[in-house]
Amino acid sequence: MTDDVFGTAGIRERVLAGWTAAPVRFREDANAEEELALGGYVDRLVIELAQNAADASARAGVPGRMLFEFKNNTLVVANTGAPLTAEGVESLATLRASAKREEPSVGRFGVGFSAVLAVTDEPVVLSRTGGVRFSKADTAAAIAGLAGDLDTEVRRRDGQVPVLRLPFEADGEPPAGYDTAVILPLRDEAAAALVRRLLAEADDALLLALPGLQRIEIETDDDHRVLQDAESRWHIHRAGGVFDTAEREQLLADRPSEERTRPTWSVVWALPRNPTTDVPGVVHAPTPTDELVSLGALLLATFPLDSTRRHVAKGPLTDRLVGEAAAAFAELLRERAEAGDEVLQLVPTGLAAGPLDRALREQILDHLPATPLLRAVEGGALLRPRDAVVVEGADDAFDEKLAPIVPGLIRSRREDQLALDALQVKRLELAEVVDQLGGDEPPGWWRALYNSLGTMVTDALIRESLGTLPVPLADGRLVRGARGLLLPGPEIPVDILAAFGEYGVRVVHPDAVDPALERLGAIPATPRSLLEDSAVRTAVEHSADADDPDAVAHAVLSLVAADPAQAEGLWWLNDLVLRDAEGDLVPANALVVEGSAVQSILDPDEVAPIAGDLVDRYGLPALEAVGVLASLGLVTASDVALDQLPEAVQDLDAIEDWAYDVAPDGSRYGATVGELEAIRDLDWITDDNWPKALQIIGSEPDLRRALVTQVRVVGPDDRPLGVPSYAAWWIREHVLLEDGEPLAGRADPDAEPVLASFLDEAPAWTAGLDPEVRTAVGLVRDVGDLDADGISLVLERLADPERQVDAASILRLWTRLGTLALFPGDAPEQVRVLGADGETRVIDADRAVVIDGPMWVQREDLGGFVIASGAAADGLSDLLDVPPAQEVAEGKIDGPGTAADVPPIVRQLVPGVPATWWEHEELTVDGVEVSWWVDADGAPHAATFDGLAKALAWAAGRWDRRHVVRAVLNEPDRSTELLVDAVYD
Repeated sequence: MTDDVFGTAGIRERVLAGWTAAPVRFREDANAEEELALGGYVDRLVIELAQNAADASARAGVPGRMLFEFKNNTLVVANTGAPLTAEGVESLATLRASAKREEPSVGRFGVGFSAVLAVTDEPVVLSRTGGVRFSKADTAAAIAGLAGDLDTEVRRRDGQVPVLRLPFEADGEPPAGYDTAVILPLRDEAAAALVRRLLAEADDALLLALPGLQRIEIETDDDHRVLQDAESRWHIHRAGGVFDTAEREQLLADRPSEERTRPTWSVVWALPRNPTTDVPGVVHAPTPTDELVSLGALLLATFPLDSTRRHVAKGPLTDRLVGEAAAAFAELLRERAEAGDEVLQLVPTGLAAGPLDRALREQILDHLPATPLLRAVEGGALLRPRDAVVVEGADDAFDEKLAPIVPGLIRSRREDQLALDALQVKRLELAEVVDQLGGDEPPGWWRALYNSLGTMVTDALIRESLGTLPVPLADGRLVRGARGLLLPGPEIPVDILAAFGEYGVRVVHPDAVDPALERLGAIPATPRSLLEDSAVRTAVEHSADADDPDAVAHAVLSLVAADPAQAEGLWWLNDLVLRDAEGDLVPANALVVEGSAVQSILDPDEVAPIAGDLVDRYGLPALEAVGVLASLGLVTASDVALDQLPEAVQDLDAIEDWAYDVAPDGSRYGATVGELEAIRDLDWITDDNWPKALQIIGSEPDLRRALVTQVRVVGPDDRPLGVPSYAAWWIREHVLLEDGEPLAGRADPDAEPVLASFLDEAPAWTAGLDPEVRTAVGLVRDVGDLDADGISLVLERLADPERQVDAASILRLWTRLGTLALFPGDAPEQVRVLGADGETRVIDADRAVVIDGPMWVQREDLGGFVIASGAAADGLSDLLDVPPAQEVAEGKIDGPGTAADVPPIVRQLVPGVPATWWEHEELTVDGVEVSWWVDADGAPHAATFDGLAKALAWAAGRWDRRHVVRAVLNEPDRSTELLVDAVYD
């Protein structure tokens, strides 16, 4: 029997007597214990036992050590420190009292031990001074032996009784090295799972919340770990104090009497040294609450709690501690900033996690703007945010250059913008800072500044902000904006650049050149970029009025000579004045190379030979590139609107007329040409030199292409149309032969004889031209080459009764003419027709008909015949304004005829032949006798064997098989022979 050293029997007697005298007290105790065990303390077992251990070590003045051993479904929690006393046992058994009243502690006056009821019904506490246990079963048994109404209360609670009100003496000793042990036989698997979870969650926060504990050892069946030296893993900032009498009256008036006797306060902020460490997201007061906090650091403070110990109680004390915590947080950030840590990620931004977090954030942001946190770029001193400045868009390299001229400048990353705004850091727009730049800095200083922009200029928005960046020029000026400036390089001598200086060419000082300027719009000064500069164009266009035209010419030709291809498309270089052979100044496009082939074909009143020394000095390619003629020149332009011709082509002779002629439907508006290539100076070629000129054009690929390649014109309806090139059009319109008539429209040397007979003969020299060249200049090789005037000429000469035209020629010519898509303005008054006798003759057009089917050839009563088939017949009808035969006559068969079967052999030889035909003794159509006909329903009618063969072939759509049909009808015994032949058709 164990000695009852703690007087547990007396406690039981008093409690049971009280319950018996007033069962309502039993109900109150049971309700209170149940509320604590199932409510605020349900998952606080580890925390509350650790808190009791910390209090015990503090009372004993020894380092706190603690052991959690979980094995065999039993949790043993041992600790060092003051052992269990009778007062402590009474405190454990009294939900509203505590043995910690006079000692410093973190617990809440005894109620925390109720957390053990979440996992056990039989807790035991063993100490060096004795032991005590609590038991649900023994409590129920003690109640059962009492008289009165308690039994009724127990039944109402389904047998549930308060466990911790009746202590019993217990035997045993704590583990070696410890002063007290709590032994908890676990109720069930759910309790075991809760213990495992709570032990797994124990971490440094436990040691930080309970500084009296130096070591916590946790041992389970599958794990063993030790928590100690927490402060080596955390940056700690502590603040605390004691409220004076006035403060106590103000701040503690609404707090329980137990708290009013403890006027001390403390705040601890803990920041993990390892950034990957998880920080608890709740306030510790000093043990964990449910108050969320999102500041990236652990907050442990003596906040007052409500009855659940889950939430911070509202009131003046909480408000005061929020302010102290905010000030301490600002100090923590200052300390870390002084140590060289980055602290901006700890500045509160975004949404608060809850009411307490919101209050903390607001007061922290009141403190931080006045707290030195941000390191200056120049010197590295810590600045208060209210004294700091950031430049929008600047990176570290650019900040280094700006620091000497922007006081208080700090670095700014994109991800820091919200934090800097919260700290009220002043922002300067990059463009505003750029506008303030300028002074007497040497070009090398500017080059270093541009070099610092290397990363920034990849951003389009930043490039826009740098639009007014000062740039030193080679002539000593400082201008704003890099766009359009020329960056000197080794390709162009300095004296060449200097020659254009007086015309406004802006060249960056060589000592200031940096690749960043190119990203900002400066142009590397290649020969091409310099030639494209508007100032160079001005110099060229006004070279005739320059003080030293030869200097301008030298500068331009030196650039072009470096790479003549770079002058391509710069048509205005033609205006550069150069010296001719006699020393006079002449525009380049009016100069010709002495002895060149083109010199012999151009009007000497229009061109002059260039000075020979210029050819020797700069070379023929450079001179040709600026417009000097060694051959005929080309002008090119892209995306040409026919109603707004570009400057490059406006000097071409009659270019406006060409645009009108080739525009769809004669309207230039909305019509465009993607690529236009034209031969210039055609009007300078003398009349007697066109044979040689065309030989030159045909022999040089570029000139030949510009002549023979049709131009693609796109109309407003987006439909493309191929039209003659400018050169082809000009030659057709303007080149006349010795007889005063155009070269265009004459018969090509290779023209069809029948067509050539109706056209004028081309000069013999044209036979030496390329066939495509001959077509381009307007010579006619076949009917498709005829233009509207040519068609009119052919029709006019075709209607000449003095000309002899045989049937074969007229039939071939009709077929070709009927396929033309081009028509002359007026139809001919007379046409040539083919008579029944096989001869052609000329008659009035209103006496002719177009015959588009063989059965109509039998109708001589209709007039003279113009014969063709299909689309060619329709085209001839439109071209000649002559009606088709079926529009002149009805073509109605007189009399029904007699139906007869088509011989099977015919149907075998010609599939598609109708099964029936109609026989007539005399077949008449519209009163005119014929030998065969096919009516509107496709039925064949015939009065003769020959006619039947034609009718059947026409009705079957196989006119080419008419002779086979006639053969089998006339000679049936040849059927087998004809079937064999058909195999090879």
